[in-house]
Amino acid sequence: MIALVLPVVVLVIWQLGGTNGSLFGGVLPTPAKVLKGWETWAFGSKGMGLNPYSGTWWASLRFSTIRVAEGFAVAIVIAVPTGIIIGWNRLAAQAVDPTIQLLRPVPITAWLPFSIAVFGISSFGAIFLIALGAFYPIVINTTQGARDVDKNLVRAARMLGASRQGVLMRVVVPSALPSIFTGLRIGLGIGWTAVIVAEMVAVKSGLGYVLWDAYYVGRMDIVIADMATIGLMGLLSDRIILFVEYRLLNWRAVAGAR
Repeated sequence: MIALVLPVVVLVIWQLGGTNGSLFGGVLPTPAKVLKGWETWAFGSKGMGLNPYSGTWWASLRFSTIRVAEGFAVAIVIAVPTGIIIGWNRLAAQAVDPTIQLLRPVPITAWLPFSIAVFGISSFGAIFLIALGAFYPIVINTTQGARDVDKNLVRAARMLGASRQGVLMRVVVPSALPSIFTGLRIGLGIGWTAVIVAEMVAVKSGLGYVLWDAYYVGRMDIVIADMATIGLMGLLSDRIILFVEYRLLNWRAVAGAR
């Protein structure tokens, strides 16, 4: 409950400050107006008059969520094995890591022209940008996790006759999981940022497209409702990863209690 105190205080101040229309010259709608606009956007009659923000919230949310899930899955499939190999194999680190570090500082927005040129105005461009944005934190955290494996565990496994592949799968990967999940949480947050950026320019559907379109026509209530939706989805997806981490790594809690 304590987590709700600050948001409630902000909303109350915001509502009181904007009731007479004086907040930022009346440009910023009150929470009550945002909630009303959000309700129409989510539950209004679809296609009501010429209002594109009636009954279309679920479709926009579905489009963006699917793109984030697909791009995030691609990032996991590529980044986790790459990070494990870089962290475990010195030759692989020398061959691959410099290229990753060279490309990592390039912001997602700089990849937009490339994405549009290659994939056109389609979901593939958004998925590419999401996967690219999520890739770097996942691969870097996975690499660090593989490098920080307790060497005593590796020696013990080899003394017991484990092969190099066996050590990798039974010692290195499990030991790196906490770092991998840290990378997943950061990568998923970047994935939600990337989908909004991509949908503003390279796709004609989803929450990012609605965000830009609503701003263009002056519907600030929908803009703020859209921002709140993105924040809530980011929070929900982060909680899901934390839940999976807790289920898979409950041995850490047991070990810490000893």
